Amino acid sequence: MVFHRESPGGGQGVPGAVRLRLRRLLGGGRAALASVSGAAFAARTLLTLPFQPVNYLGLFLPLSNLSTDSCMLLPGTQLVRRPLCCIRALGHLPSRSLMNLGELVSALNDFASLSLAESWDNVGLLVEPSPPHTVNTLFLTNDLTEEVMEEAVQKKADLILSYHPPIFTPLKQVTWKTWKERLVIRALEHRIGIYSPHTAYDAIPHGVNNWLTKGLGACTFIPLHPSTAPSYPAEGTHRVEFCADNTEHLDTVLSKIKGIQGISCLTTLPARVEGEEQTRVTLSCSQKALLEVVALLSQNSLYHKTEILLLQKPLLPHTGMGRLCTLSEPVSLSDIIKRIKSHLKLPHIRLAVGMGKTLESPVKKAALCAGSGSSVLKGMEADLYLTGEMSHHDVLDAVANGISVILCEHSNTERGFLSELRDMLAVHLQNKINIIVSKKDRDPLQVA
Repeated sequence: MVFHRESPGGGQGVPGAVRLRLRRLLGGGRAALASVSGAAFAARTLLTLPFQPVNYLGLFLPLSNLSTDSCMLLPGTQLVRRPLCCIRALGHLPSRSLMNLGELVSALNDFASLSLAESWDNVGLLVEPSPPHTVNTLFLTNDLTEEVMEEAVQKKADLILSYHPPIFTPLKQVTWKTWKERLVIRALEHRIGIYSPHTAYDAIPHGVNNWLTKGLGACTFIPLHPSTAPSYPAEGTHRVEFCADNTEHLDTVLSKIKGIQGISCLTTLPARVEGEEQTRVTLSCSQKALLEVVALLSQNSLYHKTEILLLQKPLLPHTGMGRLCTLSEPVSLSDIIKRIKSHLKLPHIRLAVGMGKTLESPVKKAALCAGSGSSVLKGMEADLYLTGEMSHHDVLDAVANGISVILCEHSNTERGFLSELRDMLAVHLQNKINIIVSKKDRDPLQVA
């Protein structure tokens, strides 16, 4: 609450009264404030205050908390009102809270599990300032270049989410010699963390590849290479089953099996095999434990009665690399090009027309992969391949098989997703922090 001194006089007959203008009323957590309608309190107010605490409109105001520009208030002065002009209804303004870095990283991992990333990828928290580190501003970019880093510094970012990991191959030193080393130095100097999701965002149903499908128009799609669950349906990678006579010899074998590390779900059930009462033994085990189990069963003449099953991790629905899209209605290749350029906001794309096809040839099925799609698209049956970049020989192979290829440059097939990501993360993080998208981030290649 701020008061400003005005010239003396006009204090309703109180000589030397000091009149103060009430600039704004804030509870500041010190007093409860009942709601005040615009009709009841609709303007600026001119006040003359006594030299004692005042209860005005439900606010208990000790004068020790007021700024009076070092003026002395006279005892016995009275509260004076003037006609009101305009004032807002009083209440709490919305505010964003900070998030602890660990809490934010955990929330980002919940948004897209890092277990979905490719094994060769480098994802997660790559640069961490010394704790404790709180985040007020999350800065999104597709590529973290030095220009983008300076932008993040200017925007007072606390964490950069860079879709591509700026640290991929291991750094042997952190000096000022190379640009990636300088990124790490600048980040730590300004206490900015760096997090990268990369191929985890490629795989998720609400990720980059699903966003890219919107450039084709109305269609249904499935992953080209479905992701599997991070764990097996049961502990271990293999299931072993065998039958044996009910003897003390079996008890000895079971005792030794239980002593092998990596054995789980060991069960025994009565069974009738070829008219004889026997015991069926079932267990799950790791790849390493399987070797010991097989050796033990072989030593005890039980291996010839053994069945070994390889357990498969279940596929995750709508999750995986690339997308195979079936358009609701066939569309000419020329119209598909227009749609893609519009979706990606590009004036140009690169095109290779499949053998025996023309710009008017219909496209019903398209296989796509954001970024570099050669390995993901190779061998897929489709009318069209859509990706950022492919090797020269992979393009030749596709064209020879009658498949047209559209290349948009690597990051152009990814960057537009950041706007959608910002909105999704705002909801996922319950608007606790500011989220901004880089304006300096761009594809390094241009058409000259």
